[in-house]
Amino acid sequence: MSVKAITSRDNPLLVRLRKLAGDAGAYRKHGEVWIEGDHLVSAFLQRGGHAPQAVITERGWEDHRLRDLANRADSIAIVSDTLMAGLSTLESPAPIAFAVPWSGALPPRPGLPTVVLDRLQDAGNVGAVLRSASAFGFKQVVALKGSAALWSPKVLRAGMGAHFALHLAEGGDVASLQALGVPLVATSSHATHALHEVVLPWPCAWVMGHEGQGVSDALLAQCALSVRIPQPGGEESLNVAAAAAVCLYESARQRS
Repeated sequence: MSVKAITSRDNPLLVRLRKLAGDAGAYRKHGEVWIEGDHLVSAFLQRGGHAPQAVITERGWEDHRLRDLANRADSIAIVSDTLMAGLSTLESPAPIAFAVPWSGALPPRPGLPTVVLDRLQDAGNVGAVLRSASAFGFKQVVALKGSAALWSPKVLRAGMGAHFALHLAEGGDVASLQALGVPLVATSSHATHALHEVVLPWPCAWVMGHEGQGVSDALLAQCALSVRIPQPGGEESLNVAAAAAVCLYESARQRS
């Protein structure tokens, strides 16, 4: 293990990490993912992740719990609070972060219970859907072209560690979903049957559509089943992350 104190913002490692943290899609170019905060770092390690690089503040290094996390990495950079703030994507910078290998552009795996993201663009929504997917026993999330970058810092924060429990594929098109080999299920306000009135297939792939436009017509045409979520309060629609939680919970409830 290498432990090194860094005092210059022009240090090559910090220059590289600033580029990684500062661009939502930089992981695709650099092959690394920037993970900030002890919660995400712990979740990554608990799922068997390997960290080549840890960055920790001087004050964080004095905290035995944070030091133990940092010591799980191959290399540790100790920096001032000011230098960490230059790397951080948080309003209040975390005292520890990892730079870890990105798994690359993975293809979807057939046969898995899946959530399909059809051009979801809000990072908070995407991260929340990943959390629900993991919580309710889904094993894969497939983000079609036009969706927010799954491994961006904002999606990672909203996912709260769910990334490390899921197989994540991104960048595909509607035709690529045929490889899933499971029925596609979508929600529609025009559907005849309510969510709780139908027997949901398992495994299946729940399709969650664009925040404003919903599921595309081309994708809706491929769905084996379309259901509506009853809304007795009279609202026109639910936020997509809330709708996903309701649908994935119903799948889990029927299985139990």
